[in-house]
Amino acid sequence: MEFPEVKSTTVDEIRDDSSQGKVVACVQGTVIDDGVRRALKSRHLLMIALGGVIGPGTFYATGFALRYSGPVGALIGYIIIGVDVYFVTQSLGEMATLFPSTGSFNEFAGRFVDPALSFALGWNYWFMWVTILGNEYNGAALILSFWTDKLPNYAWILICWGFFMCTSLLGVLVYGEMEFWLASFKFIIVIILYLVAILLDTGAIGGDYIGFRYWKDPGPFSNGINGFGKVLVLAAVMYSGTEAIAITGGESRNPKKDIPKALKQTFWRILIVYVGMVFFTGLIVPSNSKSLLSATSKSASSPFTVALEQAGWSRAGNLINAIIVITLLSSINSAIYIASRCIYAQAKVGRAPKFLAKTTFNGVPVNAIVMTNLCGLIALLNITQNAGNVFTYLLDISGAAAFIAWAFIGLTHVRMRAAMKAQNMPVSSLPYISWGFPYLPWILFVTNIFLVFISGYTTLLTPFDLKGFIFSYLVIPLFFILFIGWKLWHKTKWVNPAEADLTSGRREWLQIADEEKVGRGFLGRAKNALIG
Repeated sequence: MEFPEVKSTTVDEIRDDSSQGKVVACVQGTVIDDGVRRALKSRHLLMIALGGVIGPGTFYATGFALRYSGPVGALIGYIIIGVDVYFVTQSLGEMATLFPSTGSFNEFAGRFVDPALSFALGWNYWFMWVTILGNEYNGAALILSFWTDKLPNYAWILICWGFFMCTSLLGVLVYGEMEFWLASFKFIIVIILYLVAILLDTGAIGGDYIGFRYWKDPGPFSNGINGFGKVLVLAAVMYSGTEAIAITGGESRNPKKDIPKALKQTFWRILIVYVGMVFFTGLIVPSNSKSLLSATSKSASSPFTVALEQAGWSRAGNLINAIIVITLLSSINSAIYIASRCIYAQAKVGRAPKFLAKTTFNGVPVNAIVMTNLCGLIALLNITQNAGNVFTYLLDISGAAAFIAWAFIGLTHVRMRAAMKAQNMPVSSLPYISWGFPYLPWILFVTNIFLVFISGYTTLLTPFDLKGFIFSYLVIPLFFILFIGWKLWHKTKWVNPAEADLTSGRREWLQIADEEKVGRGFLGRAKNALIG
């Protein structure tokens, strides 16, 4: 099937993508495709991949990891999950560049495995991001209450909720620009904090040479295997969002070119941002510091605040908290964006209520955004529970959901390649080819199934933690209920590789349209003039 060429991006046009029966429109210079606006540029995706979901949780959660498993235990846990996530990006990158859509791997599961899996996986992923959003609001309350205790935590949550409801409705181009500048700022701040950590560790700040003192006393590990298990779940939540770069493919101007570029940045994000943060905080703060976040904390400080105060700067919390507030603007917007696009994509194919598929004239899924943000008010649990408890409960839910999502990305990749083989589609025709197939996706599937079942095993130890057990394993029965319920009700079948859809939704014409647009710019005209 050949798609009609997009000849103009300045005049409103309507075009029919007959492979899917959907309308494609060019409006005010960008494409409205399948209801959403393809306005994200290459620079947007690159910065979203590099620093998109660095938020309050990143700073506070590092202290949580340090307290529960010690500096070396936390570091090993983050490295293990980092490798896991890098495998995710390889499998997902191959699928998402071939079929760039807002449904991403949730949609691919229905195309290559079973429609019932797509239904269960889509709701699981949305639920994961709602709990992450709730935890970000909970973190916002922790941060803002640092300056005054006159407002209760729930008041800070409601103030933030109203603000982000407004910003999330402004559209994908505003989101992309915000993410580009805020992610750039966050990445620079992370590097500056590492320099500060080096100065603290060597005694240039505070005058006390630390070196690896805290790796010896209180020690490299704490709380044994129990603490290490908590770090694995925590790291899964902190890394969540790395795979969501594929969801932005549904609103990218040129996904065939931009998604592979963005996915390649995930290695540096894993190494520099997450592993680096754990390593440096483990040098400058003892794991037994009572100021770090734990399940019993009513309030907590960032590890960098703790370290600077130990070095004699009593007002350090003001500066660090101001920085974290800026990261808040990006991380909450990202959580709302990813979750709303996920449920919007489900609604488009009838796997969520139809009203969630409504978009405005410029491609904003307004109902999906409003419902997602409303559900983020799960953070108000901290009215009856302390902030540390809420953080732990929501962490357990979202961590298990992340493992489920990553496992089935691997299985879906295996099934897509099986469909290609059955239909004689050469691997060389893929716009992005992952490495390590078929071993890597199978390792991905088995490893994450194992992790989801052991993620809450510590709750089974004496004394039995009923609340912790429920929150740790809630998503597993929920996932099976959704899968089995949809399968029985709709009588879905395992997809035959020979009949799987390998043609619709490939969007090859987007690259042509984007290159034409560049060609009409100043540099393009100059190039055309030079070559005659």
